[in-house]
Amino acid sequence: MKATFLGQSGWLIDTGSDRLALDPWLTGNPLASQKAEDIRCNYLLLTHAHDDHIADTEPIAKKNDALVITTNEIAGQLAGRGVRCHPMHVGGTHTFPFGKVRMTVAFHGSGIAGGFPCGFLVETHGKRIFHAGDTALYSDLKLLHELWGPVDLAMLPIGGNFTMDADDAVTAARWIQPRLVVPMHYNTFPLIEADAEAFCRHCAQAGVSAKVVKPGETIEV
Repeated sequence: MKATFLGQSGWLIDTGSDRLALDPWLTGNPLASQKAEDIRCNYLLLTHAHDDHIADTEPIAKKNDALVITTNEIAGQLAGRGVRCHPMHVGGTHTFPFGKVRMTVAFHGSGIAGGFPCGFLVETHGKRIFHAGDTALYSDLKLLHELWGPVDLAMLPIGGNFTMDADDAVTAARWIQPRLVVPMHYNTFPLIEADAEAFCRHCAQAGVSAKVVKPGETIEV
């Protein structure tokens, strides 16, 4: 299984039989590794409706006839524009052909009236991948490992200001205990500048393996 960093909070997971795009923001992203029209996927997971997460959702979903998995409020809006959607909400779990998706808490804004942000714990092909979305540090992150088993790959924001910063993300990594943690949501613009290499060193000191993945780079899960 392969995970490609698209920049900001965007990832593309290739399971070998399915391709899952998570929060792909490419148009207008100065660090984007690809163009929106080049993304191929059959599922798209969307954590919330801020522009740096949702901006390319509709064109990517329509071009690929991809199923968008997101919160009920966002799904309702997208469905009204002709996008195929599966609505969920925080705490919900659903099994799709590629595997199980659990929608987790994220403490942030929703970008949509009456909505709520989320993260995703994806179980597919014997692997668990956690995409935290945009979130502050919160203590329930300790439950990921305790309740649902080891996380193979955790994607955590480190940029601060709008989300947890690198120090808080180290704490989150220590609580989650993933086999590998990768930073995201940093350095796209000055307000969220962060030292990703320092974050990885501090994770290692806390006993967690971490790796900087640059936009366009792919890692094995």
